[in-house]
Amino acid sequence: MTMANTLTFSTSTLLHIYQKPISRINLNFKIYSSLSTSSTMANDATTKVVPAIIVGGGRVGKALQEMGNGDDFLVKRGEAMPMEFEGPILVCTRNDDLEAVLHSTPKSRWNDLVFFQNGMLEPWLESKGLGDADQVLAYFAVSKLGEPPIDGKTDTNPEGLTAAYGKWGSAVAERLLTGGLSCKVLDKEAFQKQMLEKLIWICAFMLVGARHPGATVGVVEKEYRSEVSSLISELAGAAAAEKGLVFEPAMEDRLCAYSRAVAHFPTAVKEFKWRNGWFYSLSEKAIALGKPDPCPLHTSWLKELKIV
Repeated sequence: MTMANTLTFSTSTLLHIYQKPISRINLNFKIYSSLSTSSTMANDATTKVVPAIIVGGGRVGKALQEMGNGDDFLVKRGEAMPMEFEGPILVCTRNDDLEAVLHSTPKSRWNDLVFFQNGMLEPWLESKGLGDADQVLAYFAVSKLGEPPIDGKTDTNPEGLTAAYGKWGSAVAERLLTGGLSCKVLDKEAFQKQMLEKLIWICAFMLVGARHPGATVGVVEKEYRSEVSSLISELAGAAAAEKGLVFEPAMEDRLCAYSRAVAHFPTAVKEFKWRNGWFYSLSEKAIALGKPDPCPLHTSWLKELKIV
């Protein structure tokens, strides 16, 4: 929003001295952090980023390539996937292009795919037998091709919010921190919770913003806080019930803090199938069973805007 269509930014001129992973037992993840200096980390002989195939030559793909050591293979739209190249396959396309990416990837390499997309990918991944696929929650943004990245660090999460999951999670984190971006490696349950939180952020802030034409994310957080708070609470309750999980306390505070960090981002309801559409499907399912709509406010506002 990766929270844009993907909220991700690239870097090319900063050197980053980084710390080794440290364990945070109470949070059940490893935090990768970095401090900026004046040169380029890629020139530091002590840092060796795992070479990767990068699918997608847009803002995110180019940003990831710049964080490497020059031995990545960039695959643009319509180009063939190299058969002999080992390592992770970083998928940085739009969600609607995922089907084509999968078809162009040898099935023997599907377990090396790392998905950087925003939104609810679980149903699609499970339909392809990829329920345990590597994923990245990119809480960083590249507003324009070639511009430096902005990390999603907030006053409530100064360690950063970007997270990776899967067998290539540590390799992805290493690449990001060489570009001056934070990244933590999570287990499956912790990652799913954060994925759902990010989904709730996108769905809530974009929908409330759409009700107030011209409102940026920051305007929504500042001027329409009560609306977005009600929607966050509603969507969180529906997601928790559907997935049988309990979110960490103070979700609203975390999501609003992130909104302040990216206050200039515009709002619009996009990629409905992958975002708000998942919550609307929960509403449709409940109503079909004669049960109350778990997301009545969400449904009402979607109808108000003639999205459904």
